[in-house]
Amino acid sequence: MNYEKNPFPTTDADRHAIWEMLVHRDIDAFLGQDWSMVKDDFVTDRFLGMHAHGRSNPDSWRLGFPNLTIYRDEWLRQAAHSAAVEYAEPLRAALFRITTLRDIDMGDSVAVVHKKFDGDIAKADGSMENLNWQTLYFCAKVDGVWKISGFVGYLPFSLGSKT
Repeated sequence: MNYEKNPFPTTDADRHAIWEMLVHRDIDAFLGQDWSMVKDDFVTDRFLGMHAHGRSNPDSWRLGFPNLTIYRDEWLRQAAHSAAVEYAEPLRAALFRITTLRDIDMGDSVAVVHKKFDGDIAKADGSMENLNWQTLYFCAKVDGVWKISGFVGYLPFSLGSKT
């Protein structure tokens, strides 16, 4: 299976563009620690990000990223941390393998996008790095281009638990 292939046909232009932004471009930018590749993917004047801290109870979610600058800095910190880890498999292929983005709810010029990370990546020391969370992205079509206006991230992969 080719995990890098966009599952949405070009005839479904909106979903195709959203997948390219949130999967393909995001992975490549993250691996390159290159914020400039994704900086134009955001609605900067009204962006906000909630951090669920892996908990299913919304009362424990916090406004972790009240603006894009704070999110950018955390994104770059995580990208640098990941770049310092020695993996036993190609990281790019592994990230595509464990990433699923198939559910996109659309209405007018807004969308809610469900992106999931679910899988293990082999590290050079013999251990595994487990990625197991999901993010709900809120997107808006601005001047004909899809952009991220916010998200609720670091949600547990399964929201059925009682934490």
